[in-house]
Amino acid sequence: MENKETVEFLPFNAINQFMIDDYRIKVLHEVLANLDQLPPSQKSKMVGLIKRLFKLPGFRNAAVAPLPIKVRGAVSPFEKNAEFTAQVLADWAELRSELMQQVYHLLKDRAWEILPLDADRTVIPGFLTRWPKEETYEALNHAFVEKYPLSNASENDVRLMVVWISGRLPFDMVEKGSRGSQD
Repeated sequence: MENKETVEFLPFNAINQFMIDDYRIKVLHEVLANLDQLPPSQKSKMVGLIKRLFKLPGFRNAAVAPLPIKVRGAVSPFEKNAEFTAQVLADWAELRSELMQQVYHLLKDRAWEILPLDADRTVIPGFLTRWPKEETYEALNHAFVEKYPLSNASENDVRLMVVWISGRLPFDMVEKGSRGSQD
């Protein structure tokens, strides 16, 4: 008999329900301050989104606004626009490539089924909703520190990278062996 379980997604901007305001600003600042360090295709996508989505008084082209104004102008698109949120997260992960590699290996070691690192996560419909119940943020942070004791990544950085690399939000907590826990 065929299992007809559906796969559910939350739009990428649903991440805002899991982020504190100060950390959201920190991520936006890091990405917008380091656009020149991104691969040209990623930088181009971000600049295009900034021009299209940002409404900054006094600037016809928001991409040329000073960084603090750009960061303030990024909050609303990050909260409301899934495409922009996905691009910010992809860019943030790219800027933190060492952490991205570390979290990828941590999740693989813990038997998570995840996309390869070079997969373009911005093209999927959003975050999967199923999360292994025993894989709490605390458990994952503890495992990360044990595996990478010299890392200077904050707990929030590790958590955000886990969410981005796994393509999941801890929305529907499921037992590890249950169908769909590792969609």
